[in-house]
Amino acid sequence: MSDGIAVNKSELEAERLFKVIPNGSSTGSKRAKLMPEEPGVIVKGSGCRVWDADGKEYIDFRNALGPVTLGYCFPEVDNAIKAQLCNGMVFGYPHPLEGDVAELLCEVIPCAERVRFLKTGGEAIAACIRLARHYTKRKHVIQIGYNGWLNTLSDESLQLPSSNVTGKKAGVPEELAALHHVATWNDREGMEQFFRKLDGQIAAVVVAADYKNIEYGKDFYPYLRDLTEREGSLLIFDEIVTGFRLAVGGVQEYFNTFPDLAVFAKGMANGMPLSTYLGKAKVMDCLDKVSVSSTYGGESLSLAAAKATMQFYKDNDVIGHLWKMGEMFFDGFRELLLKYEIPAVIKGMPPLSFVYFNSEVKADYIDNFYRAIFNAGVCLYRGGYVNYSHQQSDIKEALNRIETGLKNL
Repeated sequence: MSDGIAVNKSELEAERLFKVIPNGSSTGSKRAKLMPEEPGVIVKGSGCRVWDADGKEYIDFRNALGPVTLGYCFPEVDNAIKAQLCNGMVFGYPHPLEGDVAELLCEVIPCAERVRFLKTGGEAIAACIRLARHYTKRKHVIQIGYNGWLNTLSDESLQLPSSNVTGKKAGVPEELAALHHVATWNDREGMEQFFRKLDGQIAAVVVAADYKNIEYGKDFYPYLRDLTEREGSLLIFDEIVTGFRLAVGGVQEYFNTFPDLAVFAKGMANGMPLSTYLGKAKVMDCLDKVSVSSTYGGESLSLAAAKATMQFYKDNDVIGHLWKMGEMFFDGFRELLLKYEIPAVIKGMPPLSFVYFNSEVKADYIDNFYRAIFNAGVCLYRGGYVNYSHQQSDIKEALNRIETGLKNL
C-alpha cells in the first residue's frame, strides 16, 4: 500500500487478503510488492491481457507464472471444460479422459512409457524422488535448480525460484535436509565431487534448467545422463516450465537427451491445475508398491483442458509462434535497455527470458524500474513468458508502453 494507505480497489482487495491469508497469497510469487503501480489483484484475463479490480488493463507476460501458454479464456480449451462440466468433474472411478491424455503424453514426450497425474509440479517431483529411492534402494538426492516447495529441503536450496535466500528451512528436520544436496547448473566437477563423497548412495539427480544459461544444456544434459547411468542413479527432468514451451517435449526433446523420469505441469493444460510424472515403465511400474495417490489426480475438467490443449498443439505450430513472438518481444526489450542505459541484460531463450540487473544495482532502482513498467500497463515476471495469443501488434504495443515507462523512470 502507498504509505500504508490503500488508494484503489486493487489495493483494498490486497489489504483484505493480508488480513486472512498469510503473506496475502496462497502462492509465494503472486503477492504484489510494488503497489499501487503493480496490480494487487487480477479479476479477469482474455488472450494476452489481464485487468485488475479497478479495470486497468495490462499486456501480460506473467501468464499465471507460466501455465497459460495459449492465452486466457482460450475458446478451444474453455469449450472442452464446459462440455465436460455438464457431465461431472470428479468420480469414484477413473474417467476415460485419464487414458486419453496419458496416451497423448506418451506420443509427444520422448521418455514417456507410463503416466500418472497429480495437481502440482512440486508434488509430482516428490513422487519421482520417492520412486527413485525405492527403485535404487538409496536415500540421497542431488537437486539442480528450483523444483517446487516440496523439494526445497536442502539448506542450500532456494526458498522460491525468484529468491536467493538459502539456509535452514523452517519445519524441515536436519536428518531429512541432510539427504538433499544442491548442485550448480553446468558444474561437472561439483557433480563428480558429490558422487565421490556419496559413493553408491545417490538415488537420483533432479534437474531444472537454469534459464539464464539454458544453452549449456546441450552438453550438460548428456553429461548428466552418462553420469547417472554409470553410477546407477536415476535422472529426473523437471520440465514444469520448459515443457510445452521450449518444445512440446521440453528440454528432453530440444536437447535430445532422455531421463528416466520427468515432470510436466504448467503448460500442458493452459492454466488448469494438472501435473504429470512419467517415464520408463520399469520405474513407473513400481507404483504398485510405492504409494502415491490423490483424490483429484484424475479430475476430469483439467484433463479435458489438457486434451484440448495438446490437440491444439498438434494442429497448430504453437511452439514456433512462442519462439517468434518471444524473439520479437525480448529483442525489442533489449534495445530499450540499451537506449535508456538500464544496467541490466536479458538472458534465456525466446519462449522464456528474464531480466538480470548488474550486481551493484540497488534494490530501490530495480523496484522503480518495475514500478514504471507496471504503471505503463505491462505485467512482467522478472521478464517472463509470451503466449500463443500474443500477436505482433500486442508485442509492439507492449514495447511502446515499456518505453513510455522507461522515459518516466
